[in-house]
Amino acid sequence: MNKQAEAGLPVLYTFRRCPYAMRARMALAYSQINVELREVVLREMPAAMLACSPKATVPVLVLTDGTVLEESRDIIDWALSENDPEDWMPEAGSAEYSTAMHLIEENDCVFKDQLDRYKYAERYPEHPVEYYRSQGEDFLEQLDARLGRGSWLLGGRMTVADVAIFPFVRQFAHVDKPWFDQVSWPCLHQWLDRLLQSELFVSVMLKYPQWQEGDAPTRFP
Repeated sequence: MNKQAEAGLPVLYTFRRCPYAMRARMALAYSQINVELREVVLREMPAAMLACSPKATVPVLVLTDGTVLEESRDIIDWALSENDPEDWMPEAGSAEYSTAMHLIEENDCVFKDQLDRYKYAERYPEHPVEYYRSQGEDFLEQLDARLGRGSWLLGGRMTVADVAIFPFVRQFAHVDKPWFDQVSWPCLHQWLDRLLQSELFVSVMLKYPQWQEGDAPTRFP
């Protein structure tokens, strides 16, 4: 049951191409939670956003009771606690839950750093770009092996693990798409293509104009 408050909408500050914001938008759309979307430009963070979240990163979700969620994983957890019609979130304490949390943690704390160094290799001249790319390959090979045992990271159904990790794999692939396309990760390629072509992902990637103070509210999804 969707427990979203009827009076007013939560406010989501987001940036279309940010992988953290992508996964938050996907969770909110999946959970059928309407929000007021405010698309921001990273070099021009609006004062209204900074007033509620001085850390100046997206996404930020301001709930109707004034609670501020400043991390995408917190936004995902909140959305799924409100409405999780296809059981994306495994049961707490289960082996499936432990696996999902481990994969997401490795993505967020290890792979994301490797991805940044690969994408912005010119900022890290200590090693060539191929060195940083090879570091990220270990995680992708792990994902490909898991996907060889099922269509999704935890087996036969899509879960929070897929949604939380997918935007970062997408970003890694686009650093050097010709190279990525020729690597023999058949299961990973199929999984990535399936998510890229999904109605859910396509729907959350619609372009919105930069939000300005005083603009009429934009309802999402």
